[in-house]
Amino acid sequence: MQALHIHAGPKALAHIREHGLKPQHIGVIPGAAGGPKGLILGPLDRFIFGEWLAQSSQSVDLVGASIGAWRMATACLNDSVAAFARLERDYIQQHYEPLPGQKSVSAQQVSDAFGQSLQAFYGGRIQEALSHPRFRLHIMTSHGRHVLHREHPLATPLGYAGAFLSNALSRRALGGWLERVVFSAQGAALPFDAQDFRTLKVALTEGNFMPALQASCAIPFALKAVHDIPGAPAGAYWDGGITDYHLHLNWTAPTAAQGPERAIVLYPHFQKNVVPGWLDKALKWRHGTTPFLDNTLVLAPNPEWVKTLPNGKLPDRQDFMTYDRDLAGRVKVWQAAASASQQLADEFAHWLARPDLKDIRPL
Repeated sequence: MQALHIHAGPKALAHIREHGLKPQHIGVIPGAAGGPKGLILGPLDRFIFGEWLAQSSQSVDLVGASIGAWRMATACLNDSVAAFARLERDYIQQHYEPLPGQKSVSAQQVSDAFGQSLQAFYGGRIQEALSHPRFRLHIMTSHGRHVLHREHPLATPLGYAGAFLSNALSRRALGGWLERVVFSAQGAALPFDAQDFRTLKVALTEGNFMPALQASCAIPFALKAVHDIPGAPAGAYWDGGITDYHLHLNWTAPTAAQGPERAIVLYPHFQKNVVPGWLDKALKWRHGTTPFLDNTLVLAPNPEWVKTLPNGKLPDRQDFMTYDRDLAGRVKVWQAAASASQQLADEFAHWLARPDLKDIRPL
C-alpha cells in the first residue's frame, strides 16, 4: 500500500509544473505541534535534511512549535541524521513514574524531567543550532496575557476557558488571552506575514534557547509554564501549538519575477489538514485550506496506510494512559510505527527521482 500522499497548494503545483521540485526551491520548512505523532516524520527528516537539502546552498527558514520546534532545532545540529535518530530514541523511551505517595505524575515532575532531557540533548551544542550556515531557526511560543500572565491554580483554568470561548467566536479574539511570541536566530526576519494574529518577535540566543524550547513544548496542565524568558516580555509562556498548532501561517515567498529559488514551503506533516491553533481542533470549519498555504507542499501519510500501524493509528499522547506503566508495550508500538514510516521517506525519494504531477493531490 502507498504510504505517502503529496498535497500542493495552487502556486506550489504551478511551480512544480514549470520547474519541477529541486532542493534549492525550498525556502521554509514548518514543524507542527502534535506530540508523539511527530515520530512518523523521523525518516523524512533524516532524508530531507541529511541528503536532499545537502545538494543545495540557499538559506532555509525552519519554523517549529512544540515537538516541531524540537525537530527543527535538531535539524540545525551538526550531523543532523544522528541527532534525529537520537531524538526518536529519546522520545520513545521517555517515561514518568509517580513520586512516592502520589497517584499520578505531576506537571512539575514532567517539566523537571523534560528540562533535564533538553539539557542532555542540547547541552554544549546550542551554538550549533543558533549559527547554522544555512538554516535559520524560529521557535514558536504562546505568551499569556492578563489573567494568563502568570500561571495560577485557579486563574489559569479560568483563563483557558475564556480563551477557548473567545477563540470559538474568532481566532483573533484569542489574542486577548494569548499572543504569539517567536524566538528567531541570527536576526532572521519572520518568513510569514504576522498580521493574522497578535505577534512579537524576540532574538533567540544562547541565554534563552533552553527556556524558549521548553516553553514551546509546555502543554498546559501537562507541564508547567516557563516564566520570564530572558530577553522576552515577562510572564508565562506555554506550548507554541496553542496559538499555532499546525502553523497555518501566511507564508511569504519570492514572487515569480524573482525566480523559483526558495519559493516552496515544504511541509512534512502527519496529516493533510493544517489546523490553525490547538483550540481549533474541535472546530472542523477551520481545518480547510486557505490562500495562506498556496505555496505549500504537504507530505502526509495516506490515512489508509495509517490504519496498518499498531492500533490502527499514529502514536499519540493517549498512549501514555493506555499503556500506563507498561513502558515496554508502548515502546514496542511506537518503535514499530517509527520503523514503518521509513516507507514515507523512501516513496518521497522515489518520487523526486521521477516526479509525476498525477501523484500530487490538491491541498
